[in-house]
Amino acid sequence: MCEKTRCDWVGDLPIYVEYHDNEWGRPVHDDQRLFEMLILEGMQAGLNWITVLKKREAFREAFDGFDPDKVARYGEEKIQALLENKGIIRNRLKVNAAVTNARAFLKIQETYGSFDAFIWAYVDGTLIQNHWETMEDIPATTPLSDQISRDLKKRGFKFVGSTIVYAFMQATGMVNDHVKGCFLYQEEQAQSCVR
Repeated sequence: MCEKTRCDWVGDLPIYVEYHDNEWGRPVHDDQRLFEMLILEGMQAGLNWITVLKKREAFREAFDGFDPDKVARYGEEKIQALLENKGIIRNRLKVNAAVTNARAFLKIQETYGSFDAFIWAYVDGTLIQNHWETMEDIPATTPLSDQISRDLKKRGFKFVGSTIVYAFMQATGMVNDHVKGCFLYQEEQAQSCVR
């Protein structure tokens, strides 16, 4: 059996392999999943992604499955309960930002019909396929992530700096940053030839 070659950051932790193989770089168009990734990427600020990934199920439970309608209604009592939850990242600024972002997210849904329609318009609804040789070639930010970050901040979002936005774009498949040697880069190339 042939061993799959993956992006260097994956390593051999099953949770990382699963995330890399089945989520990272794959287009997401479900608003609740987009909201989840936006919040989780914000929670990651200053930490390793593996820390967030290991706490993901606890986050889903604590944040009502990342239902933006429910999160938007969180008051101080719920926020305090979250800050006492040892299963998640207990940072008051990040937890408060999740509630603020839920409210801003709902406003975008009202205006555009869905967050999906709003966010994917930045890439004309099409995944950006990059062609990086190594992980070191992949930027932390791009002019597009700078623009999206500015626009989200104007709409009231918190913890949406350009680095967080670019990580969100990678996670939700707005960009495919699998390196050329990765089997998923090859898979995407093969699929784009068929389209």
